[in-house]
Amino acid sequence: MSLTQIILEALESLTANKLRSGLTILGIVIGVAAVIAMLAVGQGAQDSITGSINGIGTNVLFVFSGNQMGPPGRNQNASQNVQKLTMADSQALADTFAAPSIAAVAPILQSNVDVTAQGTTTTTTIYAVTPDYATVRNILTTEGEMINSDHYLGHASVVVLGPDLADKLFNRKEGLVGETVRIAGQPFRVIGVLESKGGSSFGNADDQIVVPLTTAKDRILKRENNQVDLIFVQAASAEQTNAASEEIKQILQTRHRIGVGEDDDFTVFTQQDMLQTASSITGILTVFLGGIAAISLLVGGIGIMNIMLVSVAERTREIGLRKALGATKKAILTQFLAESSFLSLLGGILGIIFGWVISIIVGQVAKATGNTFNPVITLNAVMLATIFSAAIGMFFGIYPANRAASLQPVEALRND
Repeated sequence: MSLTQIILEALESLTANKLRSGLTILGIVIGVAAVIAMLAVGQGAQDSITGSINGIGTNVLFVFSGNQMGPPGRNQNASQNVQKLTMADSQALADTFAAPSIAAVAPILQSNVDVTAQGTTTTTTIYAVTPDYATVRNILTTEGEMINSDHYLGHASVVVLGPDLADKLFNRKEGLVGETVRIAGQPFRVIGVLESKGGSSFGNADDQIVVPLTTAKDRILKRENNQVDLIFVQAASAEQTNAASEEIKQILQTRHRIGVGEDDDFTVFTQQDMLQTASSITGILTVFLGGIAAISLLVGGIGIMNIMLVSVAERTREIGLRKALGATKKAILTQFLAESSFLSLLGGILGIIFGWVISIIVGQVAKATGNTFNPVITLNAVMLATIFSAAIGMFFGIYPANRAASLQPVEALRND
C-alpha cells in the first residue's frame, strides 16, 4: 500500500466520525498550546529580568548591608559587631588610589513616601541620590535635569519625577519643570522628568521620585550614623568588574574590622551574579511551567488511545474482511498508526497556532498594565511541542494498532 493510499484511508476513516475526531484533536491542541504558551511566558520572564539587569549597565556592582551569601549560623558572635554601610564607606570606595578599578560610586537612601500635587496623593518610591547616581545608573531625562552638585551641596528642595508618577500627579508628562510637589507635607520644586524605562520584574522604574541625598537626610529619610541603604559602584570597564569587586571587599573588610575567617557584614553583587541568579530562577520556573503544561499533552494522548480503541472495536469486521482478502498485519498496523499520527499532527499544528495567539494576548495584557513583558516563542519550543505531540500519537496509537493487526480473520468476521 502506498503512502498516498494510507493517508487517504486515514482521512476517510477519521472524517466518518467528525465530532469524535474533532474532540480528540482538541485534547492535543490544548496540550500543545499550553506547552507553547507556558514556555513563551517563561522565556519572556527571563528576557525581561535579564534585560532589566543589563539596562543598569554591564559594569555596575551593588553593595548591600548584611551577609546575604554566607552560610547561615556561621560566626554568630560576629553579628554583634555588624556595621551598616555609611557615607564614609562610600567615600573610601571612591578613592582612586585605594580602588583604581572603580570609576564612580553612588550611595542611595530609599523608601516609600506619600507625594501630593494638585490635590492628588499617591505612594511611590523615593530615591535619595548623589550627583554620580545618573552616571552610574545610566539615567536620562526627557526634560529638565538630574540632581547635580549644586543641588546636592546646597541641600536643595528639588525633585525629579518618573513619567508614570508625573502622569498620576499632573495628568501629563511634559511641561512640569517648575511645578511643586509635597513629600511628607514639605514642598519640593520639580526640576526634571525621567526618561521612561518601563515596568519590569524588579518593579516599575517609571513610578519613582528622585531627590538630593543631603536634602532627604535632613528632612525626609532619617538615618543614624550617616548610614546608607545601598551603594552602586561603577567599574572602570566591564573587564575590571571582578577587580573592582575585590577592591570593594578589601576596603570594607578593613574599615569594618572583619578578621580572617569571619563573615563579611556586607554583600557585593556583580552584574554576572545577578544575571546567573535571575537565569537560574527563571529557568527553573520555565521547566516547571512546561512540565505542568505537558500533563495536558499526556491527557490528549490518552484521548487518542481511547478513540483508537473504540475505532478498533467498531471496525472489527472490516479488519477481519481486509485480512481475509490478503491484508498483512503490517498493513493493518500501519493504517491505524497513520490515523493516530494524523490526529496528533493536526492537533500539534493547531496547538502551535493557538499557543502563539495566547502568547500575543498575554503580551498585550502585560503591555496594558504598564509592564514590558513580552512572551517569546522560540524555535526550540515549537520543535519540542511538535516532536512531543507526534511521539504522543505514535506511542498511544501503538497498542490499539497492534490490537487491530493481531485480530484473527475468522474471529473478526464472526464479531457482531
